[in-house]
Amino acid sequence: MNLEEFLMNNIGKLPAPMAAWVERRIKRIPSIREKIDREYDGLMAGLEPSLKPYRDKYPAFLRLPEHGRDREEILSEMESMREEEEAQWKEGFVSGAVYHGDAEHIEFLNRVYALHSQSNPLHSDVWPSATKFEAEIVSMCANMLGGENACGTVSSGGTESIMLAMKTYRDQARDTKGITRPEMIAPVTAHAAFDKASQYFGIKMVKIPVDANSRADTDAVRRAINRNTVVIVGSAPSFPHGAIDPIAEMSELARERNIGFHTDACLGGFVLPWAEQLGYNVPPFDFRLPGVTSISVDTHKYGYAAKGTSVILYRNKELRHYQYYTASDWPGGLYFSPTFAGSRPGALSAACWAALTSIGRRGYLDATKKILETAGYIKREIKQMPELRVIGDPLFVIAFASDSLDIYKVLEALGHRKWSLNGLHKPSCMHIAVTLRHAQPGVKERFIADLKAAVAHVKNHPEEKGNMAPVYGMAATMPMRGLVSDMLKKYLDLIFKA
Repeated sequence: MNLEEFLMNNIGKLPAPMAAWVERRIKRIPSIREKIDREYDGLMAGLEPSLKPYRDKYPAFLRLPEHGRDREEILSEMESMREEEEAQWKEGFVSGAVYHGDAEHIEFLNRVYALHSQSNPLHSDVWPSATKFEAEIVSMCANMLGGENACGTVSSGGTESIMLAMKTYRDQARDTKGITRPEMIAPVTAHAAFDKASQYFGIKMVKIPVDANSRADTDAVRRAINRNTVVIVGSAPSFPHGAIDPIAEMSELARERNIGFHTDACLGGFVLPWAEQLGYNVPPFDFRLPGVTSISVDTHKYGYAAKGTSVILYRNKELRHYQYYTASDWPGGLYFSPTFAGSRPGALSAACWAALTSIGRRGYLDATKKILETAGYIKREIKQMPELRVIGDPLFVIAFASDSLDIYKVLEALGHRKWSLNGLHKPSCMHIAVTLRHAQPGVKERFIADLKAAVAHVKNHPEEKGNMAPVYGMAATMPMRGLVSDMLKKYLDLIFKA
């Protein structure tokens, strides 16, 4: 074994800060850097055809055309692309992504969007309808999540809601407690948006382990709290494994120490309240717990709004004030905005309001019942497969792993059968986020049949390496995490390659 191989194989045994230091220096060695670049370039070349399928089908524009194109021609091309893409999600082959998908519902939201396509909530005097829609969206969500007196704002998605909340706690702690080196405590299963907030806003992220059921370790939370802790985070449920953290215990630890607590209900906020009313065992997670001071909930997931809206809720207005941006001495006049964006598409808020009010309480109960019954069937069937095991006891986001097979090969085999599921790490597994698309007649049975066929294929063809399975496997096991990050940046570069 040469020095390069020794370092690559043993870096994972070092403490994280030392490993990062060593990795940065290893990557500066020309021979290693060249080898890495060759491997990445080859990998991206193999992925490019699947990421850029339209290159030979439609004209490409690397600069503005000299003369404007015919509108009907443009519409024809876009309709053709839509037809190619929608079949997969319409037939229920996708995990999450499209949560409702009914043609009449989509057409209704499209009509609402068209009516408000010029609306911009930044100009509330010109479009007061936008303020009506957003205020009522926030109120409906707060009421649904046990916050009769809670408040909040509409954002562009779960990531913005989470980042807004973390920025809010940072600024509140700096103002009221003089904390200049803020820390957040979050389980390792918390959404990546918390890591993003950590990087963007200079908040140290203290990650705590989870138990065998993928729920946050409360004792680890207790030990992690210190004088710089500004917020504790719990998921309801977590994106990877669909597990609901012990929010009651965690938020009480926060309340006792006068620390903020954020419940990330982006995924479950429009499922768990209705699941509880349907009689499912849902642990407390919302504003009914006195220690919960903020909640993020995505209206564009199981709220069935058009993509591009979420809600961030706070227990009181004083906390929300730390989210707002105001400029009182700008030559351009008084400027203020509630979220990161200035101008925003008011049509999305209008469509969100229309979705919530057209579906109503009974509609969400009925939809949740269908989803949970479908998820229950899938979970039971997977548990009967000896090669697979379900992680924890999820309600509607079902993660499963294998102790005898390469689960990423199973994932790829499912891909050959049109399925698009999420490959996960730590542990190596995959999940399916069950939606109304999967509640259509015959879809859940087709999924189980295809999953059994995929498992059988991997068992019967152990020699097959696959195309994507090695990528997932490398990303899951590579000790040099910076290399994985570099690979993802290369992937993003490929996405933006015209």
